[in-house]
Amino acid sequence: MPENSHSQEINKSAGTVIDVPCTECKRSTKHKVLASVDVAGEDWYGNNSVQYNTHNQIVQCQGCETTTFRTCSTNSEDFDYLSHDRLEYIETVVLYPSRNEGRTPLKDVYLLPSNIQRIYEETIKAMNNDQPVLAGIGIRALVETICKDKQAADNNLFDKINALVQIGVLTTDGATILHQIRTLGNDAVHEVKPHKTDQLSLALDVCEHLLQGVYLLPYYAKQTFK
Repeated sequence: MPENSHSQEINKSAGTVIDVPCTECKRSTKHKVLASVDVAGEDWYGNNSVQYNTHNQIVQCQGCETTTFRTCSTNSEDFDYLSHDRLEYIETVVLYPSRNEGRTPLKDVYLLPSNIQRIYEETIKAMNNDQPVLAGIGIRALVETICKDKQAADNNLFDKINALVQIGVLTTDGATILHQIRTLGNDAVHEVKPHKTDQLSLALDVCEHLLQGVYLLPYYAKQTFK
């Protein structure tokens, strides 16, 4: 049986600039790779092998100069088919500290319907614990539960989101964004596909705006303008 192989290269990507969510800027910014350790290898299992690459990088935001750690890894078994003769290897990116670490729920979350509050808080926990598949499922469930609570009665989530527009709960632009979130959640549920941190964070931002507009702001207005 062939032997396993392993190699590493120091500072191969040092000096390059990449887009990374910043802990201080609260958005994706240009980061410079200050130092790197690139690892490549091949492990054999009987007559089959798995090739892998891992890029370990110390990165610095070119705006606020905050320094953090990033790993980006791929392997020969994790890919998507683009066409019958084209593959795209899936990159798994992990950032330290987590870009969602310490994310807190909305103020007065207890004002939400109990089932929506539970799903929302569990989704926050999944985000903070770096569980992207569960976070994606939670975001989809949150959108669907809001539709159900507002009696957007239709057979599937696509129609339910459009029904929110018809009953005046949601704008057309808001519906377009929720359809993107719906697709993101479908990938998490049916394909067990983890999405990128910045995608999940933006999707949850949109859900929070929906929760504020549908539940919290009307309550505040009712209390303020008695």
